[in-house]
Amino acid sequence: MDIVDKRIVIFGGTSGIGLATTKMLSKMKAKHIYCISRNPEKLSLDNSNVELVKLDVLDENKVVSFFEKTGSYDILINAATGGERAIGPFMNMELEGYRNSFKKLWGYTNTVRFGLHQLSKDGCIVLVSGSPARKCKPGQIALASVGGAVEAFSRSIASEIMPIRINIVSPGIIDTPMVPLEGEERDDFYKKVTKDNLIPRAGKAEEVSQAILFAIQNDFITGTTIDVDGGWINS
Repeated sequence: MDIVDKRIVIFGGTSGIGLATTKMLSKMKAKHIYCISRNPEKLSLDNSNVELVKLDVLDENKVVSFFEKTGSYDILINAATGGERAIGPFMNMELEGYRNSFKKLWGYTNTVRFGLHQLSKDGCIVLVSGSPARKCKPGQIALASVGGAVEAFSRSIASEIMPIRINIVSPGIIDTPMVPLEGEERDDFYKKVTKDNLIPRAGKAEEVSQAILFAIQNDFITGTTIDVDGGWINS
């Protein structure tokens, strides 16, 4: 699929991987990009083909209303995190925190369910998962559970929605604003958590957006997962 003149919807498009993807597709002359998050006011973009939209993906009625107003479009991307993550051993965490981690899954299923009606039949969907889905490290049981569910959902629905394609991009440790640390403390954190990877550094949001672009442009893949993990899975 060519990006030129395409209409694109990007959830979680104002930060990290989503923002890198928004900027990349904007430069590739997409016709119009709906860049969506709960707090779009935190971002200022002067790209003429990007429209910032305030929307909570967990609000089904507003998601339905958004797609009805959007009309026909070509590409759906969801890189939204869901906002809540439970970290630590399963037996020590609050079960409410574990359950709330699945808000990411509900956000993804909302956008796919209600976004499919207006998505062109030769269009595509890209969802963002994470390496813990297939190789869980200590303290990542919630991330692994949600990521695994997202990947199973994508693979399972692929045959239902054909000829529309759906694929997963699965990042490893990526240097994004989700980590609030700064300076030397931030550098030390990333060195520690990536030291056992085959490529011992944090990835860049732009490196993940390149994989999202591949999933969009390659018309011969669907229901698959693309790893951008610095060798996490194989380490």
